[in-house]
Amino acid sequence: MKQAEFYKSEAKPRGVKRFWVLFLLGVPITSLLLLTISPGWRFLSESLLKHDSSKLEAPYRYPFSQSLPGTANPVGSLQREIAFYQERVRQDPEGGLELASLATAYLKMARATESGSWYLLAEQAAQRSRVNLPFDNNSAVLVLARVAQARHDFSETIRLAKEVLRSQPGNEDALAVLVTANIAMGKVKEAQQVATALVERIPTLESLTLLALVKVAQGKDREAIQTFNWALAAEEAGETGSSASTRTLLGQFYAKRGQLALAGELYRETLRILPGYRLALVHLAELEARLGQYKAAESYYNQVIAYSKESSTVFDHVVLRGKARLKQLQGDPSGANALRQEAEALLRQTATGHGSGSFGHQRELARLLLEGNRSEDVAEALSLMQAELQIRRDPETLDTLAWALSQAGRSREAQKVMQELLNTGIRDAGMFYRAATIEQTLGNSSQARTYFQMAQKIDPKFDQQARRSLGLGL
Repeated sequence: MKQAEFYKSEAKPRGVKRFWVLFLLGVPITSLLLLTISPGWRFLSESLLKHDSSKLEAPYRYPFSQSLPGTANPVGSLQREIAFYQERVRQDPEGGLELASLATAYLKMARATESGSWYLLAEQAAQRSRVNLPFDNNSAVLVLARVAQARHDFSETIRLAKEVLRSQPGNEDALAVLVTANIAMGKVKEAQQVATALVERIPTLESLTLLALVKVAQGKDREAIQTFNWALAAEEAGETGSSASTRTLLGQFYAKRGQLALAGELYRETLRILPGYRLALVHLAELEARLGQYKAAESYYNQVIAYSKESSTVFDHVVLRGKARLKQLQGDPSGANALRQEAEALLRQTATGHGSGSFGHQRELARLLLEGNRSEDVAEALSLMQAELQIRRDPETLDTLAWALSQAGRSREAQKVMQELLNTGIRDAGMFYRAATIEQTLGNSSQARTYFQMAQKIDPKFDQQARRSLGLGL
């Protein structure tokens, strides 16, 4: 089926159902998949529980029931699945297929809990599987590809995905992995080619969402919205993880364009689909902070924390950074510094390199150091970003590098980096505003004025409160 033919059709697609939705970009790496709903967790606010989806336009409302069998406690189901395959492996420790299935179950648990220990178990089981079954073992290779992606080791991710495609051309999971890995590396043209091929092969909620992300990266807003709408038109009952992640991504898109009310409704609709979906909670907290509703923002952050009591997750440092900004906004710099130091300690545990035990948080550590606005941290932040540039070259990486260069007084170099960033076509008010401040520093008032106007055009509500609440250092 040709892509153009599908776009003109209103028929629902059929075929294989995937729950694989990819790790995002532009924010700290966080899973966009189905998240835990702990039976003992009861911190959801009444406003979320009583959310009225009729406020949303028809394309964005979730049209299915949330009370489907097996969705109440996914972690419990995963625990049983893991126990089943552990027993199978115990009975046949030299087998490869059972180990691959166990690795896949570990990976599902890693996504559900965002705990690094499950990723390590998934990696170890997949590696053992490949030793036992070195050929025709795509399941194990895909697990390793996804673990590499979680670590931001995108070159390895692409290598492994291509290995799968050599033996199984058209493998949807491998193609999906390639899309986001290429976006992260700044290879948007390659990402578009793969995403288009994936949509033509199987036009589902997930594949169309990936194509929408490519359109966002290209700055094609109209096409991005249209493709997001096609994605939601293709959703089917039971795809709760994917349905939630697509709406969260769309909410983020609208938030970056000043449509804050619509963004908030999309995040809340996500939580109606999957109560406790942490990425939506984080974005709601950021949204409330931008609106000056600091108590509401802290409440959302606290809901995220409720999921992290038993083990550390990749959301821990995100919450600490967010709470630090809230303290700063409320005139409590000492409280903000204490929280930043706590976040820094967490990030340093996983920020160095992209190998085993690391989750590639160099960029997040650099941004945290720059947010602290201490001159002694600038050199380290710059060093981190120069290393990160060898791994990925997406707009947020370039933006952070330009921030570090400008803080180090190297405005000419920062200008070159920002020019490369803007040439990608990305439409982001914060990035245009940073480009404007760099031009202003260099005395290029006319160019600075053009960039300031562009930032305001992209997001008419991008004011000082927005810049401070988002921690952009502007």
